Amino acid sequence: MSRQHKQIHLAAHFPGVNNTTVWTDPRSRSQIDFSSFEHLARTAERGLFDFFFLAEGLRLREHNGRIHDLDVVGRPESITVLNALAAVTERLGLAATVNATFNEPYELARRLASLDHLSGGRAAWNVVTSSDAFTGENFRRGGFLDRADRYTRAAEFVATARELWDSWTPDGTPRPFAHTGGHFTIEGEFGVERSPQGHPVVIQAGDSDEGREFAASAADIIFTRHGSLEAGRAFYADVKRRLARYGRTPEELKIMPGVTLVLGDTAADAQEKAAEIRLQQVSPQTALLTLEQIWGVDLSGYDPDGPLPDIDPDPDSQLTQGRVRHGDPLAVAAKWRALSEEKGLSIRQTVIEANGRQSFIGTPEAVAAQMTEFVAADAADGFILVPHLTPGGLDDFVDRVVPLLQERGVFRTAYSGTTLRDHLGLPYPGERG
Repeated sequence: MSRQHKQIHLAAHFPGVNNTTVWTDPRSRSQIDFSSFEHLARTAERGLFDFFFLAEGLRLREHNGRIHDLDVVGRPESITVLNALAAVTERLGLAATVNATFNEPYELARRLASLDHLSGGRAAWNVVTSSDAFTGENFRRGGFLDRADRYTRAAEFVATARELWDSWTPDGTPRPFAHTGGHFTIEGEFGVERSPQGHPVVIQAGDSDEGREFAASAADIIFTRHGSLEAGRAFYADVKRRLARYGRTPEELKIMPGVTLVLGDTAADAQEKAAEIRLQQVSPQTALLTLEQIWGVDLSGYDPDGPLPDIDPDPDSQLTQGRVRHGDPLAVAAKWRALSEEKGLSIRQTVIEANGRQSFIGTPEAVAAQMTEFVAADAADGFILVPHLTPGGLDDFVDRVVPLLQERGVFRTAYSGTTLRDHLGLPYPGERG
């Protein structure tokens, strides 16, 4: 295949509990009613997307002792929703976020293998971890797991699940399994025969060094974020380089950043829409809350339209519970102060400027060209689209951009296989006996 025709992979992220979704828009609908999940999934399949992706948390987050405003409404459990979607879709991959800290290998491997069977080989598992005792209070272990151990447990969890999936012979005979490791010691016989994909596709989300290494060793897809073509190319090259030490080729791991998009009839129209969406996403209250998550202190006395605080963050703060603080708060604060000073931004403007995902903004033709450029330049293998509306946020993209990608020869015009591994061009795992 020629370089300019490197194929783009696409996935649909169901929006909901986050500050991306604009709930005040009259077109927003429920994130609980099955009709919402069905609408977005059917849209993604109509657009020939690789998979549909559900995020999930295990506890409603709290901020300053109160339930986080964007968590007031919860969401049904992911694998349950995806099993229902398997009945109303035919080819679309179905990806569930399931925590490797507060589940057990046998039970989860069984649920994922069941989804793979019921969907005809379309299951995927987004592996996430947790190290906070706040979330752990909902579980027997009570958050005992140290942060340093979360990836070691996740790596052993994935390896153990694969041992279970591999324990059946090709002719349908179960064999006893026995695993002894630092986190799990289990033995018996796995209760579900080998599923259509052999192993469900494994997704891992993470930009940290340990996250990149875990993805290189164990994942089929890495869900990431980066804000520019240059940053994307650097991330892509770094992660792909790591694969060789695990005996893997670059094609065996797909890099798919999460992105937003705004379409307009003209470039100016798209930019105007994007600015309005960001104002809706980052209200004055949300701007202060976002800043408090970094500073770790109550900033309610500050003016969202005023300058950033001149105090330093508290790196040991417990003000926010159930949300990971990404990076060193002092370093993040310094970066944000520099951005604010350079561009003369208020608190709200700084949050909008600093927190924006890589977004594709423009006419359908411009967005198709931008996506093609990113993939052709090895800044990504594709994209996980995160719409700002539930559930119709991808309708225009499928109707107006997908046909242009197809005309460019960078996106499929029909599904060529039946399983998610087929869509992604991933190898089928052989027996590991």
